Amino acid sequence: MLLLDERIWLLFKRHWPQTLTYWSVFFSFGLCIAFLGPTILDLRCQTQSTLQQITWVFVSQQFFVLVGSSVGGLFKKTLKSSLLALFSCTLIISLVFAVIPLCHHVILLSIAMGLAGKAMGVIDTIANLQLVKLYQKDSAIFLQALHFFTGLGALVSPLVADPFLAEDSCVLGANLTTNSSSPRNLQHLRSTLAGHGAALHTTSHFHLYTDGVVVTRVSYAFWIMALINLPVPAAVLALMSHERLLPCSRSSPRLLDADSNRSPTGDTDQGSAHVVFSCCNPAKLRDRPATFFIIHALGGAILFITDGIIGSYAGFVYTYAVSPPLLMGHKMAGCLDSIFWAAITVGRLASMYLSYRYTAPKLLIVSLVGVILVQCLLLIFYTSSVFLFIGTCVLGLCISSVFPSVLAFTEDILEYKGCATTVLVTSASTGEMLLQLLVGSVIHSQGSYSFLLCGTVASLIGFCLFLLLLYIQNIHRSQHTAACKHFKKASNSWKTGQHKARRGSICPKQDFTFEGKVKGGKNKIRIQKQIWR
Repeated sequence: MLLLDERIWLLFKRHWPQTLTYWSVFFSFGLCIAFLGPTILDLRCQTQSTLQQITWVFVSQQFFVLVGSSVGGLFKKTLKSSLLALFSCTLIISLVFAVIPLCHHVILLSIAMGLAGKAMGVIDTIANLQLVKLYQKDSAIFLQALHFFTGLGALVSPLVADPFLAEDSCVLGANLTTNSSSPRNLQHLRSTLAGHGAALHTTSHFHLYTDGVVVTRVSYAFWIMALINLPVPAAVLALMSHERLLPCSRSSPRLLDADSNRSPTGDTDQGSAHVVFSCCNPAKLRDRPATFFIIHALGGAILFITDGIIGSYAGFVYTYAVSPPLLMGHKMAGCLDSIFWAAITVGRLASMYLSYRYTAPKLLIVSLVGVILVQCLLLIFYTSSVFLFIGTCVLGLCISSVFPSVLAFTEDILEYKGCATTVLVTSASTGEMLLQLLVGSVIHSQGSYSFLLCGTVASLIGFCLFLLLLYIQNIHRSQHTAACKHFKKASNSWKTGQHKARRGSICPKQDFTFEGKVKGGKNKIRIQKQIWR
């Protein structure tokens, strides 16, 4: 049996330039996700700031990722605007990498990271939107691959930075000697700071020099990453040339761009150009049932929880491992975060095939139940270091496919209308930022064991929300089927003038064309709808 059937392969061959470009863009996204944690101490030396000051760079990045995710939907109207945004954002990321070594004040560094964060958020929204638009019902496979490249970039970034990190204090004191921090203590601090939320709660008892001679080679790591990332904006530019969207193109735009204003249901966005978020146009939402909005909210809530679990686990697993009762060695505990992200990357690679063989609801049930079981077992065997490594690996494998599967499933329920992708991406970014801060506060006040308890409670809530989503989905489709039957009945009696009809019925897939006189009027109304899949 072939891994993929001929239809999926033909779809990929038809859209391979766009698909490979979006995948490479998410590699750039992954580079930005993982570089800050390992390099934060060297950046502290470069800016000669305190630990409390430098950790606000994390907040700047996370906040602007949320902002970028929210405004990314502005660029979805045409293929040209989407690709221009992707080109600008990937180029900004390379420029930020190149400029970071020149930022010798923490405020300048925070501004640079804010720019990178906003670019990351826009990339996150647009790449997901464009892949869903290209493949629609077959998008799950390609979304899994898209997020695999995020993990790949997140693995490459620390590997590039590692040879250039300072092994001892990178700020010499007034007597040109290093402070008393040993390499072991610095490694412990670096691993602690790898969690964005952890940084705000676990640095108060560390003291490092801020004045003196800076000795760090981390600049080379950022310049190398800038060069590694440069082919990505070049790939986006090549795709724009391929689609004949550049001003220097001699011929007219390709058909794909001509259709890019058109939604999968045949509607265009031109009439809502004055609305900032066209998907929130009241004219489009007026006749939607309540279940339409509930599905948006539930999908966003699930990703708020699951992405929050990923962020908080990656951020605090090291802190948990080196605390009682485990008291694991710093070097061994430092491997947990890398193992977790490696498991997520491998899981998304495997999910490319699984999403072809199984439907998104089945994958999500197995994944969410697996997350709950692993979290419960971690609670039971909380004194076992060996099981912490096993549980970290299995948790990464289970939770890896949730985001792409929820996105594909929600878009399929809503028939690729509304703001599903924008809402879901923004919710995921919000959860990743807020849950880290919440879990960090709980650990700081209640102890390290609450870390596992928070994850278990969050995973149970996420699974309950998914069950509710399945229930609402059945109601939504039942309403949709009933509306279609009523619409067909009304259309059959139109010619006798017994019923009135208007444009924009919620039964979008029935293919028929007819003309009839409205009772008591002279105008003829022509209605044409698309084919039910």
